[in-house]
Amino acid sequence: MMDSSKMTINLALFGMTQSGKSSAGNILLGSTDFHSSFAPCSVTKDCSLGRSCHLRGFMRRGGQEITLQIRVLDTPGYPHSKLSEKHVKQEVREALAHHFGQEGLHLALLVQRADVPLCGQEESSPVQMIQELLGHAWKNYTAILFTHAEKIEEAGFNEDEYLHEASDTLLTLLNSIQHRYIFQYKNRSSLNEQRLKILERIIEFIKENCYQVITFK
Repeated sequence: MMDSSKMTINLALFGMTQSGKSSAGNILLGSTDFHSSFAPCSVTKDCSLGRSCHLRGFMRRGGQEITLQIRVLDTPGYPHSKLSEKHVKQEVREALAHHFGQEGLHLALLVQRADVPLCGQEESSPVQMIQELLGHAWKNYTAILFTHAEKIEEAGFNEDEYLHEASDTLLTLLNSIQHRYIFQYKNRSSLNEQRLKILERIIEFIKENCYQVITFK
């Protein structure tokens, strides 16, 4: 029998090489589960699942305090500097089915550097992979996580101004996913404060989705 006082949130990270996926995953987990470093090539070569400690008192559901655990699937950058596109897709497809096949995925996070414009769609883009792996319902289960958001402030923009000046490709994508996005700032607050703010936004998106999940066979 399921314990109604506990909830597990399942997330998967997608994005291009050096977009900050693994670092973002570590912030979400409050750990250093995923190897993250600067490199002139793709760092992550395999899918890896990380689990957070249990968060007590973080949220309530139906008037009851919920103990929350976050599970995050980190995936190789796409396109990858060393692995073929076919290999990466198959690796991620198998990992989604293995880890979230029955319990389901609550949200796919497209990790996008705020200081790198999202330009015209390419067949090898992370968005295309999300569409292929999540199927026709992908729009309901995808949000954008903008990393390196401090670069926006350094350039003299606020978030609204940044989005107003964004490329048509990004604006079209945001419209498709009902404007679900989060900005991750590196130096604005402590890692724990960053984590809680990002998790609060993620929980908002999941609530709006009525806690539904997408399953994989």
